[in-house]
Amino acid sequence: MPSPIRNVGIIAHVDHGKTTLVDAIFKQAGLFRENQHVVERVMDSNDLEREKGITILSKVASVHYKGYKINIVDTPGHADFGGEVERVLSMVDGVLLIVDAQEGPMPQTRFVLKKAFQNGLKPIVCINKIDREHARPLWAYDKTLDLFIDLGANEEDLFFPHLYTSGSGGFARVSPDGGERDMRELFEMIVNAVPPPKAEADGPFLLQVNNLDYSDYLGRMFGGKVLRGTLRVGDRVEMLRDGSDKKSGFNISKLWTYEGIELKEIESVSAGEIVMMAGLDNVLISDTIAAPDSTTPLAAIQVEPSTLSMNFYANNSPLAGKDGGRFLTIHKIRERVQKEEAVSVSVKIDPDAPADTVKVQARGELQLAILIETMRREGYEMQISRPQVIYHRTGATNAIEEPFELVTLELPEDAVGFVMEDLARRRAELVDMRKNVNGTSSLDYRIPTRGLIGFRSSFLTMTRGLGLISSLFEGYGPYAGDIEARVQGSLIAKDPGKLTRYAYEDVQERGALFYPVGTEVYGGMIVGACSRDEDMIVNATKEKHATNIRSATSESTLVLDAHREFSLEQALSWLRDDELLEVTPKQLRFRKKILDHSERRVAERRSEILV
Repeated sequence: MPSPIRNVGIIAHVDHGKTTLVDAIFKQAGLFRENQHVVERVMDSNDLEREKGITILSKVASVHYKGYKINIVDTPGHADFGGEVERVLSMVDGVLLIVDAQEGPMPQTRFVLKKAFQNGLKPIVCINKIDREHARPLWAYDKTLDLFIDLGANEEDLFFPHLYTSGSGGFARVSPDGGERDMRELFEMIVNAVPPPKAEADGPFLLQVNNLDYSDYLGRMFGGKVLRGTLRVGDRVEMLRDGSDKKSGFNISKLWTYEGIELKEIESVSAGEIVMMAGLDNVLISDTIAAPDSTTPLAAIQVEPSTLSMNFYANNSPLAGKDGGRFLTIHKIRERVQKEEAVSVSVKIDPDAPADTVKVQARGELQLAILIETMRREGYEMQISRPQVIYHRTGATNAIEEPFELVTLELPEDAVGFVMEDLARRRAELVDMRKNVNGTSSLDYRIPTRGLIGFRSSFLTMTRGLGLISSLFEGYGPYAGDIEARVQGSLIAKDPGKLTRYAYEDVQERGALFYPVGTEVYGGMIVGACSRDEDMIVNATKEKHATNIRSATSESTLVLDAHREFSLEQALSWLRDDELLEVTPKQLRFRKKILDHSERRVAERRSEILV
């Protein structure tokens, strides 16, 4: 008897409407009561996901349609979270590829579709947002077909099932000008075009872990798609790990499947179902859960390599612990990053780093920034170094290779010159340039990953917030040469105290300040950016002294320049190699690695001699 289960992943470029489309599927599948208040983007349950408007973690939910249970896995669209996509595709049997009707396929569309083909998955294509102004659904379909051909799809795959959809409008149509007003066509297509789960109903139990969670009451929760057999609460199973001979036997204490967006506790589960279980703590992504006496674990899930690294240090500044931080030691920081490493396939800790350093490797700036932001909200304090790319040495010549990205930019016509000038400085090579029907221009570049550090924020400034940028890891290539770092030096506080208005008036003549009047500072802390490319020590705490003819507050009528605010991503990219970012639950502070001015000068002279 054919399985009544369909496991489908939703893949797309960032902001092409995956999560909104899932909302429409849920509403029309009767998942919510008529009078129930439902937040938008219900699958983006994480606070940071809602703030940034992107999906960070893949999540599973289910709906029922005509006797079929459809397990839906929403995946991130941002390239930094490609590891999430890769692990999800190993537990689904088909994918919905969402393509924006105006933009067409973008770099991340290519990445996720390529991964789907590598996993042997047949895509259903949804040309989405067809009710938007400037939508070009037929053009987007043609470009998607071109992408299939470009990726080497066979002739059968070129006749892919497709629909024209609108997540916000809540409809799926067979043709762009069709009259359908609901998602019924999409449900029918999922049931008919997505194959039943690749699983064996009979035989000893087998599952590969693709999903991890944690419960305060039960400890580690883990699961994936049941590849073979059945499992009941209380059954004895073993955990095996690729590359290790060790086995861990345990009893299943709890089982859950997904019903809607909630987990429902069950007594047994059969082949093909996506399940979560509890009973063992030390479980990682890719581990094999199998019936006792199984001999070999399944091969580990392969993901693209990490391209950036960053050092985490304990906060040892004079203001450490004064901003409400609860976890300050390097031991606590390492413990928390190890927890992240256990649930993420693309976050790694370098075991060779010094004892006082946690060196974290990841896919990109955004992924690292999300980890740091999550930690600071949990009460961690730390100091972070500037992101560094991970180089490789290759061949008999031992030549240095570095990671490269393919970047696609969409921007207003009047910003093209500024952006091209900035990218040339970052060693980027122009691959393609074209004008769009909506009056904007699109640029395709090949750029070293280190050239992208800090570019996103300056790109948004140059395009007045109207530019769109997306990138895709291309691979390693020969070292592209030196890239000019930031062109401004630092304004460094001389003494501890509070930033005074009198000092602010004086210092703003030398550059832009980062903090408002009254901010607590310390010697060696960076309080602003110098207008020249040199570091300058400034007295940020000096006060105007009273005399017998004036008060200390007289003549304070000068208008102060606004201080410059930084997001976490902007702050990380602004750093130089001899600087750190102090991250606390309430504050971001820039500082020199060596706070004492005379010690810093000695270190600088030594480095000049060594060079």
